[in-house]
Amino acid sequence: MNETPVKQRNSAAYYGQALASFAVAICAVAVGIYHLQVDGWVRAFLGIAVLYLTTSAFTLAKVIRDRQELTEIVTRVDQARMEKIMADYDPFQPKV
Repeated sequence: MNETPVKQRNSAAYYGQALASFAVAICAVAVGIYHLQVDGWVRAFLGIAVLYLTTSAFTLAKVIRDRQELTEIVTRVDQARMEKIMADYDPFQPKV
């Protein structure tokens, strides 16, 4: 019995909503930093910090996704090996 897991596909609306949410968040932070009553170097520092945080979040998401995909591949390979061993095993075959 082979139980292949169904791959989940995201819809175009889901991608669109995620992209719109990201754009609104970045714009809101940029507008907030722009309207702060501080010197330019403080704004620049906050802007760089937001960019660093954004790239770190993308990197973390990619690392988590890669680790999840790796465990799924290893699990499928182990499962296929076990199925092959069980299919080849005959308990009534005489021992040599």
